[in-house]
Amino acid sequence: MSRPAIRDPHAVPIVAIDDALPPIDPGLLTAGALRERFAEARGWTPEFTGDGASSGREPAFASVLVPLVDRPEGLSVLLTQRTAHLRDHAGQVSFPGGRAEPTDVDVIDTALREAEEEVGLARRHVEVMGTLHPYSTVTNFVVTPVVGLVRPGFELTLDPFEVASAFEVPLAFLMTPANHRRHRFEYDGQARHFLSMQWEGPAADGRQQAFFIWGATASMLRNLYRFLAA
Repeated sequence: MSRPAIRDPHAVPIVAIDDALPPIDPGLLTAGALRERFAEARGWTPEFTGDGASSGREPAFASVLVPLVDRPEGLSVLLTQRTAHLRDHAGQVSFPGGRAEPTDVDVIDTALREAEEEVGLARRHVEVMGTLHPYSTVTNFVVTPVVGLVRPGFELTLDPFEVASAFEVPLAFLMTPANHRRHRFEYDGQARHFLSMQWEGPAADGRQQAFFIWGATASMLRNLYRFLAA
């Protein structure tokens, strides 16, 4: 039996907030500290490895770039909001990324190419620090998160077909589990669980907007938390 699609994640009840978990020490949320962490061989265990049962499609490989922008006030995460007409994950907040192409050298090349295509982030601005464990989506994509440090001075050019807007969220906010909310609902005897994080910040037009981060993107951010907390 296929899993029910979540049409309106905002309406799914919050059953818990993870405020019992400590935030990542701000001293670990710097460019230098992240370089050291990725250079270590210290192991860790991802909390989320996928959405659950797949759609029955043949597995496809993909990469996303987790862009950590090195701002004077601290690192921030560059995220996108997908356009409403897309077949998969329409309107959702996501990392720039997509399906691997035969011409890609590796998962890193896929992430950098997709970021250039989707938001115009030139790879010369990105220092790749490492990768996280792959994440399998319900649509049967095996997605590798590639974490990169982004030097300021870049200009974005959004692909209007795929990307409605791009925005930044402080990494410290996302690495504080008190901002991580757990949702649960049941449909036809099946339980669904997912994490969300809600951030209010300026949209492309400069006006304040509430961005709802959930699903695979929230799970990958939680895995980044586990990586840094290990």
